[in-house]
Amino acid sequence: MFSHVTLGTNDPDRARRFYEPLMAALGIAQPFAMEGAIAFGALAGSKLFVVTPFDRAPAISGNGVHFALIAESRAAVDAFHAAALANGGSDEGPPGLRPHYHANYYAAYVRDPDSNKLQAVCHSPRG
Repeated sequence: MFSHVTLGTNDPDRARRFYEPLMAALGIAQPFAMEGAIAFGALAGSKLFVVTPFDRAPAISGNGVHFALIAESRAAVDAFHAAALANGGSDEGPPGLRPHYHANYYAAYVRDPDSNKLQAVCHSPRG
């Protein structure tokens, strides 16, 4: 459905230190990086870009906006959450089942160092 998602950062080096272990925990590749930007995902598929805003204004997060990344296992959700907290992120909801979404919805929520809200979710009945 999406080509890519772009999140702003005020510190590309800090963002790289945060996102590289987070994406590695989910098995998501980093196909390239360039001045002021890093990208994760498949070259010909969906991507996440973390960039310094093009208008040079400060990057700010939006209230109510977040994006969710698919995790292949509950252990990957746990690793995503741990990597976020170990690399400057903050907890917005620890790993666990969210049965109000569906019986197998296992997710964790974090904020990156720029306050962007992220989620990892596994829909599998077996973690």
